Amino acid sequence: MGNKLVIIPTYNEKENISKMITAVLDVGSDYDLLVVDDGSPDGTAEIVKGRQKDFPDRIHLIERSGKLGLGTAYITGFKYGLERGYDFLFEMDADFSHNPKDLPRLHAPLEKGYDFSVGSRYVKGGATKNWPLDREILSRGASLYVRMITWMPIMDPTAGFICYKREVLEALDLDKIKFVGYAFQIEMKFSARSLGFKSIEVPITFADRIEGTSKMSSGIISEAVWGVLKMKLNSFSNSYRRDS
Repeated sequence: MGNKLVIIPTYNEKENISKMITAVLDVGSDYDLLVVDDGSPDGTAEIVKGRQKDFPDRIHLIERSGKLGLGTAYITGFKYGLERGYDFLFEMDADFSHNPKDLPRLHAPLEKGYDFSVGSRYVKGGATKNWPLDREILSRGASLYVRMITWMPIMDPTAGFICYKREVLEALDLDKIKFVGYAFQIEMKFSARSLGFKSIEVPITFADRIEGTSKMSSGIISEAVWGVLKMKLNSFSNSYRRDS
């Protein structure tokens, strides 16, 4: 077993998942992969099971009964990785919007004193690829809004390409993370920084998916807008730290 676990939530990713498995495993022998599948009707989980036959110690699969949300998928993955002793846990999309070759770049700062790293579109050297203008405006506007409300010095607070040291996830009470959509990414960064953990942004190029269907919805946007404000207000009286 490696000491790094890449967690990828899936729902209907049959076009991408086998290629993604190959790409992650090719990064290095110390990178293992956990797919958390939310009952994909397109057979995503069956493809993962087929690949497990060749790499039973490196490919892991958790099957859930239905669409339970991005946030709960990652929380499930974090708990799985912590129980099995992984030192570094990554969040990553299945659709190649995040480049697996960037995994070592996300890991490197954590060997130099940082506690978690963020693959960022909006720091120097970062970029987006094949995005329509309206999506670019929405994303940048959301990032500005989050920074104004939370006071986090993170240029890309909604980013979903992350590497955490296990110490961060052990310190957090993961059951207090309430967001289930893309706002989950904001709450994780906010909660980790509220406990004093050090973050760094690593520039990446975020490419729009080529195959499969986007999971973005109006409900997800609404959660981010109103939920972030509520999260900030609650932080004045509540802590994300796990009770010892």
